[in-house]
Amino acid sequence: MLVYSRYLSRRLFVLLCVLFTGCTVTPYRVELVHSPNSSPRISSIVLHYTALNNQASLDILTRADSGVSAHYLIPQGCQSSPCPVLRLVEDDQRAWHAGQSQWRGQAGLNASSIGIEIVNLGYPEAEAQLPIEQRKWDEFETRQIETVAALITDLAKRYQIPPQRILGHSDISPGRKLDPGPRFPWRRLHQTYGVGAWPDEFEVARVMRLSAPEDALSWQTALVEYGYALPITGLWDPVTQQVLRAFQLHFRADKVDGLPDLESWARLQVLLAQYSR
Repeated sequence: MLVYSRYLSRRLFVLLCVLFTGCTVTPYRVELVHSPNSSPRISSIVLHYTALNNQASLDILTRADSGVSAHYLIPQGCQSSPCPVLRLVEDDQRAWHAGQSQWRGQAGLNASSIGIEIVNLGYPEAEAQLPIEQRKWDEFETRQIETVAALITDLAKRYQIPPQRILGHSDISPGRKLDPGPRFPWRRLHQTYGVGAWPDEFEVARVMRLSAPEDALSWQTALVEYGYALPITGLWDPVTQQVLRAFQLHFRADKVDGLPDLESWARLQVLLAQYSR
């Protein structure tokens, strides 16, 4: 009986090995020892608009040959409560949404960010050569913004993402991308839902009693300190203007020309005081 029991035990072990992928014996064993010197792989959230309608947005983000994707898609025209959020890629997987990008010295944000696409038409293609302020930008729906705010609140808490790392595509790819565009309500997102970074308006008014520097070096240094990718050349070159325009898209959308002015400087200084120093 003892021999038979051993036989059954061996047969059971073999069967379990087959069921659990072969039970390959490795020449080492893993022991878990915790180190505090680590951080979450996900360090930022990047917002986009799709420039397409619902169906076209879903098609291109899920088509195998498109080369683009996002973790989440927020449709237009929500008729239910709560509004749907389409998860296209798991959070721990790399979605192809950021492309060539950089923030706070970290390049290639596909590897470290969550991408949220919001269905919005952007602006008419025929107006692409007009100044940003003259284009007819599509408005975001209130229900979309409510949904975006709820989603970001959850993700930021889950992955410990600070406000200054909730970004637009234009922030991480200045000159190459404009989304989510000047109609995206960054201020409302912060003031109504507590999401993202925004300068304190009283402090902005106080700093505006002073003067803004005219030299490019001061602007470049401050923009880089906040997080933008920019060579510090001391010159008002096209790259500097593109980065300043990206800053204005996010924090001063009624003036998006890439030219230095007192209010842009005041907003930048207040943001640095609140979030970066």
